Amino acid sequence: MAAPGALEPAAGSVPGTKVELTVSCRNLLDMDTFSKSDPGLGEQRVEGAPRQLRWGRVLGGPPSPLSLQFGRTEVIDNTLNPDFVRKFVLDYYFEEKQNLRFDVYNVDSKSCSALKQKDFLGQAFVALGEVIGSQRGRLERPLTGVPGKRCGTILLLAEELSNCRDIVTMQLCANKLDKKDFFGKSDPFLVFYRSNEDGTFTICHKTEVVKNTLNPVWQPFTIPVRALCNGDYDRTVKIDVYDWDRDGSHDFIGEFATSYRELSRAQSQFTVYEVLNPRKKCKKKKYVNSGTVTLLSFSVESEFTFVDYIRGGTQLNFTVAIDFTASNGLPSQPTSLHYASPYQLSAYALALKAVGEIIQDYDSDKLFPAYGFGAKVPPDGKISHQFPLNNNMENPSCVGIEGVLESYLQSLRTVQLYGPTNFAPVINQVAGTAAQVTDGSQYHVLLIITDGVISDMLQTKEAIVTASSLPMSIIIVGVGPAEFEAMEELDGDEVRLSSRGRYAERDIVQFVPFRDYVDDSGNQVLSMARLAKDVLAEIPEQLLSYMKTRDIKPLRADPK
Repeated sequence: MAAPGALEPAAGSVPGTKVELTVSCRNLLDMDTFSKSDPGLGEQRVEGAPRQLRWGRVLGGPPSPLSLQFGRTEVIDNTLNPDFVRKFVLDYYFEEKQNLRFDVYNVDSKSCSALKQKDFLGQAFVALGEVIGSQRGRLERPLTGVPGKRCGTILLLAEELSNCRDIVTMQLCANKLDKKDFFGKSDPFLVFYRSNEDGTFTICHKTEVVKNTLNPVWQPFTIPVRALCNGDYDRTVKIDVYDWDRDGSHDFIGEFATSYRELSRAQSQFTVYEVLNPRKKCKKKKYVNSGTVTLLSFSVESEFTFVDYIRGGTQLNFTVAIDFTASNGLPSQPTSLHYASPYQLSAYALALKAVGEIIQDYDSDKLFPAYGFGAKVPPDGKISHQFPLNNNMENPSCVGIEGVLESYLQSLRTVQLYGPTNFAPVINQVAGTAAQVTDGSQYHVLLIITDGVISDMLQTKEAIVTASSLPMSIIIVGVGPAEFEAMEELDGDEVRLSSRGRYAERDIVQFVPFRDYVDDSGNQVLSMARLAKDVLAEIPEQLLSYMKTRDIKPLRADPK
């Protein structure tokens, strides 16, 4: 029996998705005189840096002070086209840039611990997101690094690892529970625990309290199978029954034990459990039980992940909107938020690169519509709140993040910074595009980078509430010293955003102030890595929430 004070489950994060990388090579260099090469490879990461800056390395030379070898494949004799059996298992984080480096060596000796540069067959650099975002999770890259030689290619296959991704929905009721309250009956609730290998129990669910009854019927609830039994269907699941007390000293009514396998039988029949109180059983000879609990229903369905949808063909479409209002200051002046010195990018450019370089791995065509707002644009000097940075109204897409940066810098030289700061036009623009394809094959992410207070708050709230039913998310990065209280309201983490009596169907906005990520030590790389992580962390869950509300299941990747 757990102590009453231990009933509140501790807050904790679900472990990150694990991805298994399978590696093959084709047409490797032949380094052996009388036979073919004996290739092998491994992987390492850079320590002392956040995950998004770490590089994996395959059988490289001497490690640097910041590096640590992650793993190696086996050596396959006499082949230029190896398919390695040994896998690399990596924790996958959508919101971080996870860079990998693979080095391939020809290993002739029985011990491959001492790798020599003369046996080097080539190397490849790739982001884990590129592999997952590629068609069917397969990516082929050329090997380079041997001057004047064609080194062949490396093939990478990413597959998500998960022992159990099912979720259970169940409902229970109780009958004739012990009366615990002096002036009433009982206020019962259930606490679920899964057993651990050391014989201890970990809390995994708690039902609501049903007031003043000895025959409660609890609401149906869902729980991942991995939370209930960690994928072990025969692992003991202990359920305690308590009477709720306002002061937290909940009275123990009784307990019973079961397992996932036993619970699952309720799909075809009711299952009734006796609730037993060990202390009462010892003290009272005629004690039978403290009531019964009946499992009314039990159903199981698969829990789909972000990776399932990406591998099933869902494309992320990235759009950028940049604030060109006069409050940013003249771009030619060092005090301007748009000012870029020869040695440092502006805050706008840094934020764009940090977020965009991760998103672009999941966009197959690497074409990104990019807009500015709050400026007077040539030739007539009219104020625009969604002018294309590339000056092409018919096709506002730029090639890659570098193309967006180039167009952004060009616009700074041609438009006049003005105002006001209106978000609604560009949000409605992206929402209109998102509304054209709602079958789950396309999902849109709008990045807005701004320095000031929103001028069209009412229209922006209306636009976001409307967009919340569409396949899109909005990231807002606030730069400069302004206060951003209005942005916090749009974020909707605490209170669901509403407009004219309508509530947002989902929380689709993530806001962060850029100043929170300025590293006092001046390390821009680390600062932007943390920025990218925080602004992108909610995208997978937001995508999943859209798919779930529309009952859209991921397409299965066709086998090659």
